[in-house]
Amino acid sequence: MLPPEAAPVAVRHVSVGPGEGGQRIDNFLLRELKGVPRSHIYRLLRRGEVRVNGRRAKPEQRLEDGDDVRLPPVRVAAPETPGRVPDALRAEVRAAVIHEDERILALDKPSGLAVHGGSGLSFGAIEVLRADRPDSELELVHRLDRDTSGVLIVAKDRGSLRMMHALLRDGAVEKTYLALLKGRWTLGKKRIDAPLKTNLRQGGERVVKVHVEGKDAASTFKPVGSFGQQATLMEVEIHTGRTHQIRVHAAYAGHPIAGDDKYGERDFNLSMRELGLRRMFLHAHALAFTWPDTGRKCRITAALPADLSAVVERLEKKRR
Repeated sequence: MLPPEAAPVAVRHVSVGPGEGGQRIDNFLLRELKGVPRSHIYRLLRRGEVRVNGRRAKPEQRLEDGDDVRLPPVRVAAPETPGRVPDALRAEVRAAVIHEDERILALDKPSGLAVHGGSGLSFGAIEVLRADRPDSELELVHRLDRDTSGVLIVAKDRGSLRMMHALLRDGAVEKTYLALLKGRWTLGKKRIDAPLKTNLRQGGERVVKVHVEGKDAASTFKPVGSFGQQATLMEVEIHTGRTHQIRVHAAYAGHPIAGDDKYGERDFNLSMRELGLRRMFLHAHALAFTWPDTGRKCRITAALPADLSAVVERLEKKRR
């Protein structure tokens, strides 16, 4: 039973954002209905009160990008107050804002900062922004892995969020990353079309694999810097937003990303660590789109951060 101070919530519809597909409906609900006990969420599912695209959801159902999830009216416990956002974290996130207009703001998200709290983390980027701007309606447009740095877009109202999600679903957003891959890339500019399927292995860890029964996934790799036989700096444009897409496509091509502990190569990672690489070398470099209602173009870029630039410089010196 929820405490008396719990607040009622009306029926609402939530769109599954690009890159969020593949997760179970129960995990999705636990995040969206914070404060509602797990047992009550399963009761809602058994009663058919949660619907996906108008149909009753099953507890084991996995969501697809773009699914419309109907959340029934429930009483949500008053949010916990885990503590005040540390001043240093507020300053870090404020300094990371690289673009802001009336519809969106963009962060150059530092590596190590999660996009949202959870899994033992009290604060992610979105919680810090909301604490800093309590009168604003801020929602994540997309997500980046905690290790990945670079452009992260936050919508300032529901209308802009829906418009951005529609652009992402339609493939109308150009998303470009910088990644350091193992070995000398000899394929030139190469588009990789390889379907991806999400599996769970022991321990519940999510693993994505190229599989004929997977979802369509396409990435274009273009070399922008070569360091002999050791590594190649690549510009990667993703045409779909699947989980771990660049990491899996790079490994599938035989050139895993430097510092990738899940899909990478141990010996290569160790050699890169000797050059000072302390995390996965993947950076969301640029994002560009056109607002459909005004025709206004928007392009946001984030330069390669200092820690990754330092690795590139050391590779260049070593190559000489």
